[in-house]
Amino acid sequence: MSRTTDYRKAGVAGLFYSRDKLILERELSMLLEAPPVMNLPRRIRALIVPHAGYLYSGGVAARAYSQILNADYRKVVVIAPSHKDSFDFCSIYSGLGYRTPLGDISLDESIAQRLIDSSPNIRYSELGHSSSEHSLEVQLPFLQWSLGKFKMIPISMGEQSEALIKNLSKSLSEVLSPDHTLIVASSDLSHMYSDHQARSLDQLAVDAINDFDEEALWQEIQAGRTEMCGYGPVIAAMKTARQMGARQARVLLYRNSGDITGNLDEVVGYLAAIIY
Repeated sequence: MSRTTDYRKAGVAGLFYSRDKLILERELSMLLEAPPVMNLPRRIRALIVPHAGYLYSGGVAARAYSQILNADYRKVVVIAPSHKDSFDFCSIYSGLGYRTPLGDISLDESIAQRLIDSSPNIRYSELGHSSSEHSLEVQLPFLQWSLGKFKMIPISMGEQSEALIKNLSKSLSEVLSPDHTLIVASSDLSHMYSDHQARSLDQLAVDAINDFDEEALWQEIQAGRTEMCGYGPVIAAMKTARQMGARQARVLLYRNSGDITGNLDEVVGYLAAIIY
């Protein structure tokens, strides 16, 4: 396929986070300086983080990102669900990388090509990477502020079938080196339930992640007992992190939008977790 020869511009800057570089840096600095940093027995292999506007879920996401401040990850795989486009494969952005108000993040073309060569279900595409798609983009300023310079593999999942999740995690496990590599899974939890209902639904996802049990999470999702818009990215990240040596997962913070807005009638759930 023909590939675009430019960086994907920041599509939701000014909506989900500030488009002004100085204001964004100040906001990230304030979000990331507050959370306590944990002393962990093993290296963090993956993060699970929400993707709402920073006003709503930025404080939750910061709980995870604060654990990797100034770490030496040089390659970051960001896996996010597609809200806008429908497609039955995993889409790696076909351009040079992503652009945010903090600068450009280049695509790791070597790893991207190896992933594409490993499976017909992983392809270069602009699907899932439109300017209005926020789920992947909102993670990038956090990563830039936390890590500085790195290369990325931006993956959008148009379909979150069991087969595609297993296929993606198998390819990632075969291609990625554990050294200096981080996986970020982007997902919110339940949408538009009351605060009480949301906490009940979301607790099952929290429990499955704390147990580092991606099979239990899949079963809860399929039975409709819990909800995640990015369960595919989360389960793929859990499977891959396990192959990279992770042995534990921990949810660092759970909140919902009602905690910010005060509207408890219709809320969206968020969690931040580390896998190590």
